[in-house]
Formats: sequence, C-alpha cells, structure tokens
Amino acid sequence: MASDTMASHDILERLHAVLQARREADPASSYVASLYHRGLDVILKKLGEEATETIVAAKNEDQQALIGELADLWFHSLVLMVQRGVAPDEVLGELARRFGVSGHDEKAARAAPRGE
Repeated sequence: MASDTMASHDILERLHAVLQARREADPASSYVASLYHRGLDVILKKLGEEATETIVAAKNEDQQALIGELADLWFHSLVLMVQRGVAPDEVLGELARRFGVSGHDEKAARAAPRGE
C-alpha cells in the first residue's frame, strides 16, 4: 500500500504539478515533455495503449501487474488532463457529485436532452 505519510489526493496534486512543469521542459530530457511536445494525438494514442494493457492485465491472475498497469493508465490520464487544462480537483469533484447516485440514474441524467 502507498505511504501513510501522503494522502492520495496529495499524490495526485503533486504529480499534477510535476506534469505541468514538464510541459516547459526540454523534450530530449523528459519522457513526459516529449509527449507534450508531440501533441494531443500522441498522448491519446499512449492513453489507449495503457487502457489496452490494463484490460489484458485484468484478464490475468497477477495482481501486481494489474496494479502497475492501472498506475500507468492513471499517470497517462493525468498527462492528458494537464494537456487539456483539467485539474485533479475537477475530476474528484465530479466523482464526489456522482457518489451515492445510482449508476442507472446518473447515466440517464447525462442522456437527457439539455435545456429541458
């Protein structure tokens, strides 16, 4: 389990700050900077690859492999969030809003026509 000295939210915020700083870094010196330099399509392709690897890991019995792939998926999701200007608190707020709401009800609310 993660270190007890740092809350999960703190980890997301610190990682988000590092990823934001990497946007200005030399692409030759940083993997993340190279993703930002190469643009949104490359970031989306990498996120898709990580999602596929997560699915494959989930089909296997190796829990640590699944955890590693989920970490990669979350990491690259955060890369995308920085690229698109989405803060972790925005996503956490949306999750909090949905908490305790039936998945069927939440999905129906999203499918309802806007402005009615």
